[in-house]
Amino acid sequence: MTTLLEKFEADRLAKLKQIEALGLDPWGGRFDGHQPIASVRALPVSDGDPLTVGPSVRIAGRVRTIRRMGRILFLDLADATGKIQVLIGQKQVGELHWQLCEHLDLGDLLGVDGRFGKTKTGELTVFAQQLHFLAKSLLPHPDKWAGIEDIEFALRHRYLDLIYNPELRHKALTRVRIIQHIRDYLNRLGYVEVETPVLQTIAGGAAARPFITHHNALNIDLYLRIALELHLKRLLVAGFEKVYEIGRVFRNEGISPKHNPEFTMLELYQAYGDYHTMMDLVEGLILSCVELLGRGHKLRLGEQELDFTPPWPRISYAELFRQHVGVDWQDTQAVFQAAQRRGLETAGKERDVLVHYLFEEVVEDKLVGPIFVYDYPASLCPLTKRKRDNPEIAERFELYIQGMELANAYTELNNPITQEATFRRQLAGLPEEESMARMDEDFIKALKYGMPPAGGLGIGIDRLVMVLTGSRTIRDVILFPLLRPEKRSAEISSHESGAGKE
Repeated sequence: MTTLLEKFEADRLAKLKQIEALGLDPWGGRFDGHQPIASVRALPVSDGDPLTVGPSVRIAGRVRTIRRMGRILFLDLADATGKIQVLIGQKQVGELHWQLCEHLDLGDLLGVDGRFGKTKTGELTVFAQQLHFLAKSLLPHPDKWAGIEDIEFALRHRYLDLIYNPELRHKALTRVRIIQHIRDYLNRLGYVEVETPVLQTIAGGAAARPFITHHNALNIDLYLRIALELHLKRLLVAGFEKVYEIGRVFRNEGISPKHNPEFTMLELYQAYGDYHTMMDLVEGLILSCVELLGRGHKLRLGEQELDFTPPWPRISYAELFRQHVGVDWQDTQAVFQAAQRRGLETAGKERDVLVHYLFEEVVEDKLVGPIFVYDYPASLCPLTKRKRDNPEIAERFELYIQGMELANAYTELNNPITQEATFRRQLAGLPEEESMARMDEDFIKALKYGMPPAGGLGIGIDRLVMVLTGSRTIRDVILFPLLRPEKRSAEISSHESGAGKE
């Protein structure tokens, strides 16, 4: 049985052949000299007949609406900067191009040479004199007013949603601005941007499950990186005193409104600094991102208004744990009792594992922020230097905004003896094969050549963009989020429901 989608496509294929029969190329070609529609709309409008006194313009874009009125055709043409009405008269464009108009559909790409002016009703308009067919759309586009109402279909056809969802498009472009601003900000401070390997022989730098692939020529398994950390620290050893990378990392774990298996991280390291250095840096960096969006020091997210005016609150992990869990995290018996009261499984668990669970479950949602939480249990931070006066505490902070961890920073551990011992303790409970895959002997060797004391910082770019754009889910700020493959039949059914009126 022929589906509605197949009927739409067959109709458009027939129009494609009719365009070819007119001697025109339905796939166009190079179209130089076209102006952004926004700049055309900004041109001064002359008095008199636009076809004689209006400025000559050349535009290109996608057909968004079509309205036929006898020997005149109105359409809206949209490009990346905006949209404008185009008036096509049979007399002005000639018989060949008028016949072409009979085969136009929503979604077609069209170039127009004409004059700019206003209609009698005051509508800014390009009065067409010549048409250039640039590409035929063979599948139906959604209705101009409704857009794509099926969320699942929109996610699976992001390219289509970006055409008709201005909010999504704005977020995508805002993300580009934010990332460029971060680069400019760090470059001005003397940081050097580098690129480190995505394919690695060791899955190190974080406690996460990696994706595994195989290199045929070398006949070895490789891991997609789960962090940027260990190679950047090697560069500290190499004499790069301020270094950063913005890159993709991959973790073979769950998907949630805050998690995507493939995401973008900023990691940076500064020789001769510590976690206090990183606090000051991230405070200035994120504040500058808020200012970039023209919102002063305040940001409205839903019904909440967050104030980013420095200095941001700085509260110790221990203090927050006492406030919200009601016990001291270093009191083993009290921690186990608190975990049991909340229904957590405690058998065979170490105290600090339960501490971590309790903090995530009880405390995090209450951290509206921006707020720095500092001085973490050392057992949770194997790459972090411990406090000299209390080795159970690590010099680490996390930045929270709206109950979500946005940044993570350490005073970096540069003692190779302690680092190796920490690695081995961390890997002791793993199967030998997995332990060997995570034990980065070369990193330990690099530390033995001498790494300067340093502060290190990681910021989840996707989460930062979520906060700055007021997005509820990480999918909203990733152009093509990962989705489970869908059967063809389901896709056709979904597309039929989203098809627009021609």
